[in-house]
Amino acid sequence: QVQLVESGGGLVQAGGSLRLSCAASGRTFSRYAMGWFRQAPGEEREFVAAINWSGDSTYYADSVKGRFTISRDNAKNTVNLQMNSMKPEDTAVYYCAARHLVLTTTALGYDYWGQGTQVTVSS
Repeated sequence: QVQLVESGGGLVQAGGSLRLSCAASGRTFSRYAMGWFRQAPGEEREFVAAINWSGDSTYYADSVKGRFTISRDNAKNTVNLQMNSMKPEDTAVYYCAARHLVLTTTALGYDYWGQGTQVTVSS
C-alpha cells in the first residue's frame, strides 16, 4: 500500500515556474515507477511525465518536453515536478501516481493516486 500526497500547486503567471512535490508513504517506494498526470475541467486525465524506480529513465509528454523536469529522491520518498516557462494551457489539477516496478505512460496502469493539487497559469 502506498499513500501519495501532492503539494506545491498554486497560481503563477505565464512564463513563471512552479515545483510540485509528491510525498509517498511506505518503505518500498523505490520499487515503484512514478508518474505525474493532469486533468483540466471537461478534459480527460492526461500523461505529463514519468520516472522509473531508479530515476535514470524519464518520459515526457510532447507538450511539456523541454519545460518540465521530473525527479525523485528514494531516500526521502519523494518525486518532484519542476515546471518552467509555464503556459495558460498548463492549468489543471496535477496528480501524482505510483505503479509497482514497471514504468508506463498510461493512467490505467497506475495503482495508487494522490488527491491532486491545483495549478493555475494566468495569461
